[in-house]
Amino acid sequence: MKIVIPGGTGQVGTVLRRALGAAGHEVVVLSRRPAAPGEVAWDGRTPGPWTEEVDGSDVVINLAGRSVDCRYTPANLRTMMDSRVHSTRVVGEAIARAARPPRLWLQMSTATIYAHRFDAPNDETTGVIGGAEPGVPGYWSYSIDIARNWEREQNDADTPHTRKVALRSAMVMSPDRGGVFDVLSRMTRLGLGGPVAGGAQYVSWIHDHDFARAVEFLTGREDITGPVNLAAPTPLPHRAFMRALRSAWGVPVGLPATRWMAEAGAFVLRSDTELLLKSRRVVPGRLLEEGFAFGHPEWPEAAEDLVRRARG
Repeated sequence: MKIVIPGGTGQVGTVLRRALGAAGHEVVVLSRRPAAPGEVAWDGRTPGPWTEEVDGSDVVINLAGRSVDCRYTPANLRTMMDSRVHSTRVVGEAIARAARPPRLWLQMSTATIYAHRFDAPNDETTGVIGGAEPGVPGYWSYSIDIARNWEREQNDADTPHTRKVALRSAMVMSPDRGGVFDVLSRMTRLGLGGPVAGGAQYVSWIHDHDFARAVEFLTGREDITGPVNLAAPTPLPHRAFMRALRSAWGVPVGLPATRWMAEAGAFVLRSDTELLLKSRRVVPGRLLEEGFAFGHPEWPEAAEDLVRRARG
């Protein structure tokens, strides 16, 4: 198949590019700064020569959007919103105008769309979509607005010949440099891998091999449309998540951090505490119902595999 990946130069794009290329597919990445073979220029906002890659392709996987690993200032939040909405809109326009439109459009979304909760897991049918919630910073709701608008752009696109799936992805864990697993591992090896703010908040995650396999699974299933959670079936509290990561690295202890310590650390790292403190208890209801078998369903085993790969 010919697979076009707008915004495919980041960590998740690297995961997919590696897996899909190894499976023998032709992969074309749309990038604002193309620098490698197979990369084509686009700006994520306007049509251009890149639309020729979409016309005649089999699958489009849109990953485009400003990284969430930043301070959640009003300017950054607006850029996060605009980069996702505008890129999704122009991808939809390219598909709508194609003489030979792709049969499938996989649109990146996020598990952050669900409410901050501890009581029960969120799946696609019983999950609670977040909003203004008591006890959490008000700006957290903006991340949910981003996810809603992201998915709405895909849903509203006039592409009758193209099946559409929104990928509500948890954190993709891969050993690639700069990804979330790499950052957490560095903190762990420095002795900073303890629970944050008590560690009761849930962490949803997915092993990179399962993420790529789930994408291929959805590509082959003509009957699946709409939102699909891409997350391992066993989210777990942050304290248990970090305990398993310390065990995988052979680090006996990890210093805990209070909320204010997490705020200070996030400021230094130019990141935001929402990534650590929001309780994301998300499960892959539709994938499991459709028979997808996870290769790495449990975090302790997945962490050991990732550490082995990170060590080379």
